[in-house]
Parts: sequence; C-alpha cells; structure tokens
Amino acid sequence: MPKKTIDAVNHPPHYTAHPSGIEAIQITEHYNFCMGNAIKYIWRAGLKGDAVQDLEKAAWYLNREIARIKSEGKKS
Repeated sequence: MPKKTIDAVNHPPHYTAHPSGIEAIQITEHYNFCMGNAIKYIWRAGLKGDAVQDLEKAAWYLNREIARIKSEGKKS
C-alpha cells in the first residue's frame, strides 16, 4: 500500500482534524484578522498541542478586537 504524503504547508493534518472536516480558513477568511485568528484557535484547540494555550491565544485576539471596537466608539 502506498504511503500517504502529508502536505505540511497547505494541508497539515491538524487543519482538517475538526470533526466536520472543514478547514478553519474556510470560515475565518470571512472575518477580520483578529476575529479570524480567534476562531482559528478555537476551531483547532488541542489538535496540535496544549488546548488551554490555544484558547488563551483566542482570548488574546478577542480582547484585542474588543479594544479596537471600543477605541472607535462602536458597540458592534
């Protein structure tokens, strides 16, 4: 049986490990940078290592987005 080649650049295993089979980028590309990154870290939390660290990274991006919105005087 031929060995399956892993594409570590375009499709590493953790990119499609979500139970839906959807890659995070298919969702995140519809959001701004901070929101997209927060979603990405939540989507893939624990698939590459420490889930808590991934969620802390997501929180960091969410807090940055909240600060940006507040600085613009917006509520949404």
